[in-house]
Amino acid sequence: MSDNALQAEVSERRVRFTIDESIYALDVIMGAAYLFIDKAYVFLDRAADRQVVVALRARGPASAEELESLSGQFANELLNQALRKQIGESNGRLREYILARALFAAEGPSTIDKLLAELDAEEMASDDLDIPVPWEKPTNG
Repeated sequence: MSDNALQAEVSERRVRFTIDESIYALDVIMGAAYLFIDKAYVFLDRAADRQVVVALRARGPASAEELESLSGQFANELLNQALRKQIGESNGRLREYILARALFAAEGPSTIDKLLAELDAEEMASDDLDIPVPWEKPTNG
């Protein structure tokens, strides 16, 4: 057992620790785990309600110090992911507003509106040949 906050259990090529979901949300844990898939084999399990067990297995030979370092790096990534989530949530409305303004500003008349305007313009143009159209009322004259 180590003395770090994660209480990591180190064995041959593997470090294992439990994370309390009341401290780090599951999506934060998953985000950190995803970023570790190139460093180690990552295994997640449920120890109890709101308790996630993370096991990192080295891809090759690793000393106990290297494995403990890996658990410390994972703890740092948990903090990073938690902060990213918090910033994302606090800036969510601002991002939506900026996106809506950008889409609204970029939006000109739609293709359908353009086609309808062209049809209206054609109807308004005078017919030089005065060819009667069947749906028009005949003129007396």
